[in-house]
Amino acid sequence: MSCSTGPKHCRSSILPARKSCRAWLVLLIVIGLSLGLDLWSKHAAFQSVAGAPVILDRSQLVAESGANPIPPHQGLSVLPWNLLDFRLVLNSGAVFGFGAHQRWFFVLFSITAIAIALWIFGWRTDRRATWLHIGISLILAGAIGNLWDRLFIGRVRDFLYMLPGWKLPFGLTWPGGNPEIWPWIFNVADVSLLTGMGIVLVYLTWEDRQRQRALKAASRVD
Repeated sequence: MSCSTGPKHCRSSILPARKSCRAWLVLLIVIGLSLGLDLWSKHAAFQSVAGAPVILDRSQLVAESGANPIPPHQGLSVLPWNLLDFRLVLNSGAVFGFGAHQRWFFVLFSITAIAIALWIFGWRTDRRATWLHIGISLILAGAIGNLWDRLFIGRVRDFLYMLPGWKLPFGLTWPGGNPEIWPWIFNVADVSLLTGMGIVLVYLTWEDRQRQRALKAASRVD
């Protein structure tokens, strides 16, 4: 937070978020809601979208990289004009499938990222930075949601397919030859991660501008 009344007063007015019940409450509520929505939506999608419940055998998914218990299915149209479908896939990589077949790397990476995010929240943010805490909470919820799948399912369950069938203009394709505008299938945890990172970025940009304005105002007074 910016402070225009001098560094001594600023230091005395800052209370780390780890010492604030309100900051912890915001963190836990946002994580609980986002994580609950992610795990519930994955379960519901894998129970209904393919026409019959998809049985996921963790030991098989971990041992056999090519195992795919999802039957062929058309998917479920959710929004008109092919804006969004539900279609089931199992992802062995990170967000949007990047880094496939690196399960333990992403498990360790997720645990490290969660620990760092909690440290930033508790030791590097002020109790009043509510929007920053919401952003961190969403990042944590997304990381925990996909970590849960990697540990207890064997792979990450994805089902959100945006703009199915929409093609890139002028015959363009993505590396690998896919011509669709958005060829990735993702989940609520991925949305939480990206939304959280966006909120943190916007907040830090706003905070930096506030600090610069305070410094300019202080320089005019001097």
